Amino acid sequence: MFTLPVYNSEGKEVDTIKLDAKIFDGSQNTDSLHQAIEGYRANQRKGLASTKTRGEVSGGGKKPWKQKGTGRARVGSTRSPLWRHGGVVFGPHPRDFSYDVPVKIKALALKTSLNLKLKDNNFMVLDDFKIQEPKTKQAVGVLTNLKLFSAKEKKAKKVLFLTHKLDKQLKIALKNISFLTVDLASDTHAYAVMNNQKLLITKAGLADLTQRLK
Repeated sequence: MFTLPVYNSEGKEVDTIKLDAKIFDGSQNTDSLHQAIEGYRANQRKGLASTKTRGEVSGGGKKPWKQKGTGRARVGSTRSPLWRHGGVVFGPHPRDFSYDVPVKIKALALKTSLNLKLKDNNFMVLDDFKIQEPKTKQAVGVLTNLKLFSAKEKKAKKVLFLTHKLDKQLKIALKNISFLTVDLASDTHAYAVMNNQKLLITKAGLADLTQRLK
């Protein structure tokens, strides 16, 4: 069983928490993780690429020259794919790339992603994200206290923040932080966890996540 320190908004350790051994058991099912991530990415695709065939391109109704007697090859339309401004033969058309991934596969993938973050020491538990005003500066100050951000670094590490409830004040403070992704613990997925380097989760959010994966 893993035991992690719990930090407050000032970056001080105020408590410890024991992780559920059924979920945080160190197991890694990379096949499920791959399936879930590929499924998520496929479902995000718009599939809007489109080209026009010779029947969809405007114009081309008039036969360029008569069928016989000119010495030229016979042509019926100026919109033939062989011609400039003609139609496209095997071009893309709008399509749906999405497909369903089984719920159990998604849950197993999320469990795997959490265990990977724990293994790499990129899993941090926060007592509560407390700020006095809905100011981005204050939110960045909390992340700095937790050593998740430093102004000296050229490129900030991507952080996923999971919480139980996101109030309006906190939402305003966090929305302009480019390296931070905010989500509810009850809604998160394997792709979000793996797409960020660090995972920051509140105690209440961790309880939600544990209950969800049981």
